[in-house]
Amino acid sequence: MTYASSNSSGPVDRNGGRIRIAYVINSMEGGGTTSPVPAIVQVMRNYGVEVRVFALTRRDGRGQRLLDDANIASDIRDGGEKDHWRALRWLVEELRTWQPTHLWTSLTRATLLGQLAGKWLGLPVISWQHNIFLKPANLRLLRLTRRLSAIWVADSAVVAMLTARRLNVPPDRLMTWPIFRADPEAPQASACRPGETLRIGSLGRLHRVKGYDVLLRAAVALQAMGVDFEMIICGEGAQRDELLAYAEANGLTNAHFPGYATDPAAFLASLHLYVQPSWAEGFCIAAHEAMQAGLPVIASAVGELQMSIESGETGDLTAPGSVELLARKIAWWVRDRERLAAMGSKARKMVLQKFAPDSFEAAGRAVLDRLSPDPDQAAFSPAVSAADSSASGRSRKSSTARAARIAEGS
Repeated sequence: MTYASSNSSGPVDRNGGRIRIAYVINSMEGGGTTSPVPAIVQVMRNYGVEVRVFALTRRDGRGQRLLDDANIASDIRDGGEKDHWRALRWLVEELRTWQPTHLWTSLTRATLLGQLAGKWLGLPVISWQHNIFLKPANLRLLRLTRRLSAIWVADSAVVAMLTARRLNVPPDRLMTWPIFRADPEAPQASACRPGETLRIGSLGRLHRVKGYDVLLRAAVALQAMGVDFEMIICGEGAQRDELLAYAEANGLTNAHFPGYATDPAAFLASLHLYVQPSWAEGFCIAAHEAMQAGLPVIASAVGELQMSIESGETGDLTAPGSVELLARKIAWWVRDRERLAAMGSKARKMVLQKFAPDSFEAAGRAVLDRLSPDPDQAAFSPAVSAADSSASGRSRKSSTARAARIAEGS
C-alpha cells in the first residue's frame, strides 16, 4: 500500500481509498485518558483521515460526552480491565468489521493488544508513549514488543528521551507530538485581592502517584504557619476516602473534595494558585491547563513540568514527597500576592506560545506525513524534531539538551 502526499482530499491508498485510523484507548474514563482525544482527532481529520475510537473498557464512561460533542464515532467494549484475551478477540473482530488502514494506540494495555491485533491483521501500528513511570512488568513487555509498532510518538520531549533509552527505540521510529493544544480563549483566573482568602487547587485522579497525601500534610503545616487559604482538590479515585479521613482527623475544614470537575476550565479560573505534587508525570495536561488559565504552578520536579516551569518566573518546583519543602514554597509565594499574579501571567504567555494551536497541528501533521503500512519501509524524522519544527535551531537544541538531562536523572 502506498500513499499520495496530503492534499485537498486527504491521503489515499493505492486503490484510492481514504486512510482510516482505528484509535485504540484503554477506557472511556473522563479526565486525562480522553480529554486530549478530540484535539488529536481534529488534526487527523484536517489531514484528511477518517478516525474511529475503540475503548477496551468503559470505566466511568465520562469521556463519551467529549467524543460525542466532537462528533467522533466510537465503540466501547463491555468488559473489565483484566480479561485481556477477550479484549483482544473483541478488538480484532471490531477491526475486521471497520477495516482500518492503521492502528493508533494509547497507554500500555491498548498498545500491547493493539500491537497483537495489528500483527494478526497485517496493519501498521502507531503507539503513543505518555508515561515517565512504567510498571516493571509493562516495561518488560513493551521492550519485547517494541518492533510491533512502526512508529512511537512521545507526548513530550522528556518522554521521548526515556522511550529511546528504556525501550531502545531508534530515532527513525520515534517522534514527539506534545499532547497539549493551548486555547487562547480559555477562561482566566483573577488575582487574589487584599483580604481575600487564597484559593489553592489541584485537578486529577485521587491516586497515590498524584501525591495528594503530601499536599494535605503540607496544608496542615500551612495552617500551623497561620496562612489563610482554602484548598480544593477536584477528581475521583481510590484514595478519596483516605484523603477525606486525613483531612477530618487533622482539622482541615478548609480542604474540599468536590469530585469530578465537569468544567475544568471554569474550576481552574476560580483559583489563585495551582499545585501539582505528583510523584511521577509525563506531560501533565492539568498543570498546563492551569498555566493557560493564568495560574502560577508549584509542582514536583518530574516529567515535562521541569521544562515548562521556570522557578520564580512561572511558578516553582519542589522535590516529590517533600512535605516541608512544598509547604515552605507555598507559604513563601502566597505572602507576595502581586508577584504570584505576575508569575501566572508569564505562565499563560509561555504556554500560549509554546503550545499554540498551529504548533500542535504542525507536530501532528509531521507524524501523519510519515505513516507507512510497512514498518520496514518507514522513514521517520529524528526524535523531538517534529515537535520543534517551528522553533529556532538554538531553541530546539536547548530544549532537547534539557530534556536529555532530565531523562538521565529519571
